[in-house]
Amino acid sequence: MDMRHGVNPLDYRTWDTDRMRAEFLVQGAFGGGLRLTYTHIDRMIVGAAVPGAAPLTLGSGADVGTPHFFDAREAGVANLGAPGTVTVDGTAFRLENRDILYVGRGARSVTFASDTPEAPARFYLNSVPAGAEHPHRLIRRAEAKPLHLGEARNSNIRTLRMYIHPEVAPSCLLLMGITDMVEESVWNTMPPHVHDRRMEAYCYFDLAPEDRVVKLVGTPEHTRSLIVADGDIVLSPAWSIHMGAGTGPYAFVWGMTGENQAYTDVMPVPVAQLR
Repeated sequence: MDMRHGVNPLDYRTWDTDRMRAEFLVQGAFGGGLRLTYTHIDRMIVGAAVPGAAPLTLGSGADVGTPHFFDAREAGVANLGAPGTVTVDGTAFRLENRDILYVGRGARSVTFASDTPEAPARFYLNSVPAGAEHPHRLIRRAEAKPLHLGEARNSNIRTLRMYIHPEVAPSCLLLMGITDMVEESVWNTMPPHVHDRRMEAYCYFDLAPEDRVVKLVGTPEHTRSLIVADGDIVLSPAWSIHMGAGTGPYAFVWGMTGENQAYTDVMPVPVAQLR
């Protein structure tokens, strides 16, 4: 498991591009096998399982200091690839593309398998500490709650789907969903905002090899940028703005944790205030 440490909103102002990417960008998660990154930003774990001919199992809690990985954690697993199966303590859940499985605290063993090794599932994972148990649940794309956002004049029309959310599937602290851009719209989370009581992680996917997302991060008065490719994950502290634009079509999985699950607990930032 890779390890990342948190950063305060003053130090990053002096960083160069390499340092920004080393702290906030997770690359290679979908390179095969099980690859996880632990960030001290609210102790979220992000990563991916890409099973080939043999299944992959997540059970040991050695990296998080407990006998089992889920003794004090919950997780969301989004399938961004071909169909596959996630088995939790002997119960199998088959995930199509863009389905999300909620795994509650107390699970002993979670196994990931692809239907066809030549066209593997791409399971993206967000795991956060949990103080309460909720039932495991598969949320299919059709069961997610859609929100239609944006305006054509701002090139930011998008559909946000809530999966792990109190109005759809309850959890302890994790929120998780998927946002799709409408064709010819490029800006997401525009105008930008911050939410001091929750951090967020973004996994960008469905980008063509030649395309990139320009992800803006930092405080409104000291913005920086990250150039993000398909499968890259961005770690966003609570004090950072959320805003980005793509050079071509893209989608992203968002996951949050923190003090509450109030999705509207945000502070908008007028674009004219950005520097």
